Amino acid sequence: MHNTNRLESEFGGVISIDTTFVLFFLALEYGRAVRLFSVDGALMGTTMLMVLALPYFLPSRYAKPTFSNWIAGRTAIAGLGIILGTAMSWSVGTILPTSIGFLPMAGLIIAATLSCYIQFYSLMKLRPVK
Repeated sequence: MHNTNRLESEFGGVISIDTTFVLFFLALEYGRAVRLFSVDGALMGTTMLMVLALPYFLPSRYAKPTFSNWIAGRTAIAGLGIILGTAMSWSVGTILPTSIGFLPMAGLIIAATLSCYIQFYSLMKLRPVK
């Protein structure tokens, strides 16, 4: 718990920094792999919208910024991820080796696993009654 509090205090009390990495790698994978009007695109887009907005409502010990400022920053991060993922899909196989195409999903799996651990730990830890 001390590490999570220290991480949040170092970033000025920014909430859900771990889900920001999940959002970035999800947007990177979305831009790299999804084609327009596909079922996997709709499912991944719905997941990205949930990861975009729902972490604001997670409990935090620090003061939260306004929702509009928070969502604008996360939308910018998601947009950057989609742009970089699209650029990656165009360059994999021509400029970059094909094995680079697997890095966004690997990063997403690692970031999501760490984020789940942090969120479950913060929700399930024992709090002594005062």
